[in-house]
Amino acid sequence: MLSPSPPRLLLLLGRRAGGSLVCRARAARATDALSGVRPTVPRRFIIDTSYSAHFMDFKGSSIPSGMKKLVVTKLSQDFREAVSVRTVAVPTPGDAELLVRNRFVGINASDINYSAGRYDPSVKPPFDAGFEGIGEVVGLGLSASSRYTVGDTVAYFGSGAFAEYTVVPAKESVPVPSAKPEFLTLLVSGATAYIALKRLGDLAKSETVLVTAAAGGTGQFAVQFAKRAGCHVIGTCSSDEKAGFLKSIGCDRPINYAKEDLAKTLRKEYPQGVDVVYESVGGSVLELAVNSLATKGRLIVIGFISGYQTASGIPPFKGGTLPVKLLQKSASVRGFFLPHFLGDYREALTSMMKMFAKGELVCEVDCGDMAQEGRFVGLESVFRAVDYMYAGKNLGKVVVEVAPPNVGDSKL
Repeated sequence: MLSPSPPRLLLLLGRRAGGSLVCRARAARATDALSGVRPTVPRRFIIDTSYSAHFMDFKGSSIPSGMKKLVVTKLSQDFREAVSVRTVAVPTPGDAELLVRNRFVGINASDINYSAGRYDPSVKPPFDAGFEGIGEVVGLGLSASSRYTVGDTVAYFGSGAFAEYTVVPAKESVPVPSAKPEFLTLLVSGATAYIALKRLGDLAKSETVLVTAAAGGTGQFAVQFAKRAGCHVIGTCSSDEKAGFLKSIGCDRPINYAKEDLAKTLRKEYPQGVDVVYESVGGSVLELAVNSLATKGRLIVIGFISGYQTASGIPPFKGGTLPVKLLQKSASVRGFFLPHFLGDYREALTSMMKMFAKGELVCEVDCGDMAQEGRFVGLESVFRAVDYMYAGKNLGKVVVEVAPPNVGDSKL
């Protein structure tokens, strides 16, 4: 087996010895003296301690020895029951990894599906929670240093985001200009809408698109992407404030179902039906969406949030006549799960980042400023943020500020 190169060896020893390289060098010289054996090659131990700063920015970021993270300790759809706050050691990044100090983390409806063990029944507690985060690189391995350096800001989509520090594979990290929560909205919510409509929506100009929960984290993007495709967009929401927001991002017909009967409104104003439905509520709303499809209509199932808090995770659905309804209209129902479309992810993210930079894409963030107990700040506020989202109070993507900006940030 090949020996590690000197820089790599220094890094490995530095991790294991905790800064004791000088002591080890002295011990080696003492051993040689006692044995009476003179080294054949003169030894010089020159250690540039600043070298380690390229890998672990102790001075610039004040990395502590311990941190908090959220861990699923019991399988349950009740997030508060399933998840606990744990204090653990700050992890050390491997050769191709980054250590990210999380500034913001995103809340997703599927967080409770994950805590209930619905995605992979073979995974047993304890396991880390959270899907997406954004923050500063404060440590990295040698291979990762070819692309990143301490002080860079990255966003990532992967497990274990609900933590003060997270180790992320460098190849799965996305460099972003700054730690703005708006970039976080693109990782799951934006990418879901972008890829689902592109790959499964088959949108054509002048078609009619219905977006349910349109003022939520992913709905806001579905509205904008459908509008960019030249479609007439209908969006469902639960308040006049949300209806006003939907109009501001181009929604042609917001429907506040708290004031209007959704079924009657669709029958009256869209008697020919809708061409595409971007559906994330499930249950009776899904049934209505199926009945509202036009000839050759496409219904994309993004999720069914109305059932996530139940024991089964699935809301009741009367689907006995579904084959007949689809056949009569040559319509289709298509499911979308983001991990199955990772081949499209990079292109989607790049495109959305460009749109946002040009001011062509609104990324609405809800940090809980209007929540009863105030803004979502600190890792423990993830629990409040999940409750807030499931109460339907959010406008846009729910985001938690894990830590304030670090005034000592600087690239080395």
